[in-house]
Amino acid sequence: MKPINHTVIEFKESIFSTMTKLAIDHEAINLSQGFPDFDGPKWIIDLAKNAMDQGHKLGNVGKNQYAPSAGILPLREAISKNYKRFYNLDFDSANEVVVTNGATEAIFCACMALINPGDEVIVFEPFYDSYLASLKMAGAIVVPVTLKAPAFTFDSEELIAAINSKTKMLILNNPHNPTGKIFTREEIKIIAELARKFDFYILSDEVYEFLTFENSHTPTACFEDLANRTITISSTGKTFGLTGWKIGWACGPKEIIKAIHNVHQFTTFCVAHPLQVAMAEALGKMDDYLINFKSQYRAKRDYLVSGLKNAGFNVLTPAGTYFAMAILKEGENDIEFCQKLIREKKVAVIPTSAFYIKSNAGSGMIRFCFAKTDETLKKAISNLAL
Repeated sequence: MKPINHTVIEFKESIFSTMTKLAIDHEAINLSQGFPDFDGPKWIIDLAKNAMDQGHKLGNVGKNQYAPSAGILPLREAISKNYKRFYNLDFDSANEVVVTNGATEAIFCACMALINPGDEVIVFEPFYDSYLASLKMAGAIVVPVTLKAPAFTFDSEELIAAINSKTKMLILNNPHNPTGKIFTREEIKIIAELARKFDFYILSDEVYEFLTFENSHTPTACFEDLANRTITISSTGKTFGLTGWKIGWACGPKEIIKAIHNVHQFTTFCVAHPLQVAMAEALGKMDDYLINFKSQYRAKRDYLVSGLKNAGFNVLTPAGTYFAMAILKEGENDIEFCQKLIREKKVAVIPTSAFYIKSNAGSGMIRFCFAKTDETLKKAISNLAL
């Protein structure tokens, strides 16, 4: 047989899938993969059920049939209204918003739409692993810049040295997975100055935008002169605890969104119709929901961080997301440590070396997920304290 695509054949199983399988095999408590072990709001699920049951009664196009490729207009309008309401950002719902199968598809489509083989893309490490896969499939040359623990700041000189005339895009994940970091205004201003000077795009992954604990989130597109070069990506999965619904989006200038939609229409074409109907209504009812949402996750963060510290872990308190990083003792290896935790403590976490390609710093850290029930977190801390 002739060979498979040389890029795809090199891909390995995601570290998230690997650790979840190990957790199942060893009957361990899973604090590795980043999704809740509890359901999202029942009232949103009921909205989706109603859309499925009503079918053609809700309009000319049956809600159990294909949705418009770019997303149903009520959902795009709801997304646009929220950006205006929360951040004073103006996105034309008709031309500057495209609904995708989660933020992951939005990232892939943006990379395929904007990157030509040989273009260079800056990625801060540690990074979400789908960035690397999407960029490799687009033929990009990935240029990593390392965030330095414990504050996970970048060295501006290292960033400047990484950028040149071939730089096509920089990926910014803010709030940041896996570190829980929120980039400062000063850091984003440095990135903005370089983007203007070298004329590159910024792909801004903001899926944890509402999971901030001390300060509110500011989208990258809000910064001076960045709106015309920023692709803002987010989703409903993290905010509503419905990650399996895979409803995400990309917002940005008309010509960029058109290019992203050109890729989207020939990959997945559209997103599940009744789920879009539900989310269009849910996005308009976020104010009351977010108060409890933030309070709930702040309590989970504080409980996990406190419990890990009492169990002897050098854990860092995250400013955002639902992840917490812990720095291992000198000489300990992240993969070996995680395997040992599963075998001996029956707790699964993520070894962070999987998120690095330049620095070996990841081999000295691990990541915990606290998007879990209080009972799950209590059992995990109890196991770790033994």
